[in-house]
Amino acid sequence: MSLIKLSAVEEKEMVPGFWGRFVHTDNVTLVYWRVESGAALPEHAHRHEQITNLITGDFELTVAGQVIKMGKGEVVTIAPHVSHAGKAISDCYLIDVFYPAREDYR
Repeated sequence: MSLIKLSAVEEKEMVPGFWGRFVHTDNVTLVYWRVESGAALPEHAHRHEQITNLITGDFELTVAGQVIKMGKGEVVTIAPHVSHAGKAISDCYLIDVFYPAREDYR
């Protein structure tokens, strides 16, 4: 068991306007994102399953060409190797879960 104080985890800007705090286990990565209004995540794909949970704000997620306008409290699942992109319509707070763990985020 580990107790992690999220405020003590260094926040890193991974893409302009996307600031993340990363928590890893052997099998899963959680990312707590603070996203600035207008910030855009380019289209990409990866081998990880992904669950995106929008805590606050409005976020536009495009998955396999389908545009999804997410609001507070909505969750989207993304299968491995599926192309996706995103854009913050307003300031947002999101939580992403990745399986397996994202070694590139360590």
